[in-house]
Amino acid sequence: MTHDHDLVLRPTEAQISAALNPPPGRNGGDLVVETLAGLGATTVFGLPGQHALGMFDALRRSALRYIGLRVENNAGFAADAYGRVTGEAAPLLLSTGPGALTSLAALQEAASASAPVLAISSQIPTAGLGGGRHGYLHELPDQSASFRGVVKSVHTVRSQSQIPSAIAEAWRSALTAPHGPVWVEIPQDVLLAETSLPVVTAPDATPEELVPRVELTAVAADLLSRAERPAIIAGGGVVRSDASGKLLGLAEKLDAPVVTTFGGKGAFPWEHPLSLQSWLEDRHTTDFLEDADVLLVVGSGLGELSSNYHTFKPRGRVVQIEADLGKLESNHPALGIHADARLALQALLETVEERTDSAAPERVRDVLSRVAARIASQELTLEQDVLASVRRALPSGSPSFWDMTILAYWAWSAFDPRGANTMHSAQGAGGLGYGFPAALGAAAADPSRPVLAVSGDGGALYSIAELATARQYDLPVTWLIIDDGGYGILREYMTDAFGEPTATELARPDYVALAESFGVPGVLTSAETLEADLSKALASPGPSVVVLPAVLRMFAPTHLD
Repeated sequence: MTHDHDLVLRPTEAQISAALNPPPGRNGGDLVVETLAGLGATTVFGLPGQHALGMFDALRRSALRYIGLRVENNAGFAADAYGRVTGEAAPLLLSTGPGALTSLAALQEAASASAPVLAISSQIPTAGLGGGRHGYLHELPDQSASFRGVVKSVHTVRSQSQIPSAIAEAWRSALTAPHGPVWVEIPQDVLLAETSLPVVTAPDATPEELVPRVELTAVAADLLSRAERPAIIAGGGVVRSDASGKLLGLAEKLDAPVVTTFGGKGAFPWEHPLSLQSWLEDRHTTDFLEDADVLLVVGSGLGELSSNYHTFKPRGRVVQIEADLGKLESNHPALGIHADARLALQALLETVEERTDSAAPERVRDVLSRVAARIASQELTLEQDVLASVRRALPSGSPSFWDMTILAYWAWSAFDPRGANTMHSAQGAGGLGYGFPAALGAAAADPSRPVLAVSGDGGALYSIAELATARQYDLPVTWLIIDDGGYGILREYMTDAFGEPTATELARPDYVALAESFGVPGVLTSAETLEADLSKALASPGPSVVVLPAVLRMFAPTHLD
């Protein structure tokens, strides 16, 4: 009897000929880039180093596009953003030891945000593996140990024949829900040695689907159908699984108000009558969610930022859909459904009974009006005007990337992203320096539309070297730098806690002159001219910098009340 898979595996005469007569001059690095191309990769990010030269030399013989950044951590942020906006695994090529370790903070952010990054690093020669102290350049007793607590999976290669399978398995891991960064390391001698192995063509790395258990979705559908005051919290899992349309359908079928987490920005239309927007750091929103008799949490672990700093205490029944098994019921007892958000929402959409609650939009308007009144009472006109100017200047559909800066903290709650998967920040791990290199990665993914990066002056200095990258590849990124002369949010925290700040004030360069020294146009703006200057920069081809000197303040928190 003949099975279908027998036919698929039978090579053609052309394939046999190509396998028996591989082109000369290939090395282990060629197996890396051939595998990536066979998996569907088109763009790679990274930084070369001595042990990785075989891999980078192979790029010369491939069709892969290489985007080289100036610091490994920034290359990781660029790959993170590429993975977020495309949903594809973003290859990140690194060298051994210091080069590898410098990427750790970026990989932690990718892990926190479930961004599919495929990091491939070189290693010391095979003879040095195993922890012996041989004194090789860049040697670590166990390089992979530095990454095991950060990435989803680690894959160590020891021979050329292992390269295609190791990379394919890592690719599958990165793209299986929940998405995340993975680590592959290959010794220097394996990358450099000439290879007679056939050209890698089409490795199979189809990610596994995380399907919900039917008995759990049946119970969840029953709870939601019979609820009197259902509500929904939509997290980043909705965005990553491209499930915003299914979320909208379910919310309308149930007449259930929806609030999005900061990582879930854009998962639900901002101006929809059922939209509570993203005001999670607000007691009025928290009170409303606590009053829900059935609360559906989709694609969120209800961590610190999503729970108003763990002051949120739901009184009703919680249904939690989460692809990361460790996050199920990690903060609140729930009917936990381990599943991809899209598949689970589809199951609920097909099984819930339609309910009508004509009062739901009015209750949503009441919460939002209370939030607006609270903010209005704090005399924060400058901050609101600046954020509104950014929103008006940024074309709809253009992505934005926000560093850890006060305007970004405002944007988490108050910015309308105008679409799913268009607003991203480093709020997962919370490290500085994310905004600009991430925006470069997004621009590399789609250079047809302008991309906005927003940083404070402190965060900007983490990634200022990437102005050279922006100019070299002519990437359409406009970088808005809010210059307040220090670490603004830390200044506020320390002043509130201790009466005065320490170690928060910074000497800083003339950012306009610095940008222009890289060949990047720069402009000094003001709150009054920001919208016009930012609009002009975003409409201009290539990179640009807009500098706004301003000391912004945060709205008062409610979790301390």
